[in-house]
Amino acid sequence: MSLPVPSALATDLYQLTMMAGYEAAGQSATSTFELFVRELPSGRRYLMAAGLAQALDYLEGLRFTPGEIAWLRTVPALAAASVRFFDEVLPAFRFTGEVWAMDEGEIAFPHEPLVRVTAPVMEAQIVETALLAILTFQTSVASKASRVVSAAAGRMVAEFGSRRAHGLEAACLAARAACLAGCSATSNVEAGRLFDLPLTGTMAHSWVMAFDDEIEAFRSYMGLFGERSTLLIDTYDTVKAAEKIVASGLRPSAVRLDSGDLGSLSRAVRAIFDAGALLETRILVSGDLDEHRVAALVADRAPIDGFGVGTSISAVSDAPALGGVYKLVETVHHGHAVPTVKLSSGKRTYPGRKQVWRIGSGTAERDVIGLEHESVREGRPLLSCVMRQGKGLRAASPVMEMSFRARARLAELPVGVTSIDGDGKYPVVISPALDSLARDAVRAHGA
Repeated sequence: MSLPVPSALATDLYQLTMMAGYEAAGQSATSTFELFVRELPSGRRYLMAAGLAQALDYLEGLRFTPGEIAWLRTVPALAAASVRFFDEVLPAFRFTGEVWAMDEGEIAFPHEPLVRVTAPVMEAQIVETALLAILTFQTSVASKASRVVSAAAGRMVAEFGSRRAHGLEAACLAARAACLAGCSATSNVEAGRLFDLPLTGTMAHSWVMAFDDEIEAFRSYMGLFGERSTLLIDTYDTVKAAEKIVASGLRPSAVRLDSGDLGSLSRAVRAIFDAGALLETRILVSGDLDEHRVAALVADRAPIDGFGVGTSISAVSDAPALGGVYKLVETVHHGHAVPTVKLSSGKRTYPGRKQVWRIGSGTAERDVIGLEHESVREGRPLLSCVMRQGKGLRAASPVMEMSFRARARLAELPVGVTSIDGDGKYPVVISPALDSLARDAVRAHGA
């Protein structure tokens, strides 16, 4: 199952004005665009690719409905568009191109194409906004979640961030990206249904407050859900709540702490439970956690079995927007491929269709960005063809299956790159052939 395909109007106006312009100019050349990130957010040293399945669903389902076309006729900015544009081009519009991409869960670095799109220029242009929105959001969330999972050092991490996400669709996709990156479960029920993700949850403080007595609230909850229950014990006094649980004979699967000094409180609760023979009752914690707080609790050897992490994952609170770009790198004129380059200050691009190779046996040593036809010895190519003639070439893998691959890819990198406070910078080099092509393109523009 998947989310509904976005409307063709879920784009920027200038994509449509350019479409109309291409039609008026008779411009239908095959063009190649690449989607990549120029710079990593502060504190990051890698990205984890995510969102490809939704991107391909969007491309396959891209249509203009009669109602949408009728409305576009009323848009002042499109008043100069031809009658043919509205009567023939938009009703028949389909994406018919080819897409190469990194697999979801693959690790990427600046300037490496996450996706390469080749199609008639009108088709390749109109999809820019949607592809950037779909891919950079999930990639941003997956990259953040992978840092939290790494910081947890083998302890469970659950994604709890739906209420802080930027809308309900974002919440659902954030849960997907987080589980792809290694979170063991999500609290988002719709994400669980759509993407077959494990669900987890406890109770709210309001449940405890709705009863006259705290232990009555616990008994009532466990009376329905049994020993699989997770009880929230910090509504009034965390330590006293733990003592009440032992005295009452309740044996919950886990308890959750959501406030206070989580390290000290977890130690106190663990001591109470161990003395009361609740050795199997796990301690879970939540409350504005991020990778740095999680790492500190792990380093402090707090007896915590799992973490519920919300805002910092679902809203990527320290870097809420990933600066992805989608740039034209090649166009075909009169049957000949012509590399294209942008020379704007600080925004220069590399021309030509590209491939990325990861070099190293066991541990990755460096990446090479080169031209698609090159052969790099002992390098693993990171981009593969995932769509031809507008049709996806393979079914999307289950998210939790992709999660194993994502963690394996991350484990290939040097520790200095993956540790949350490491200072390692992973080397990415440009192949001689690509460098030469770039120099030729610069000279061709007199720069």
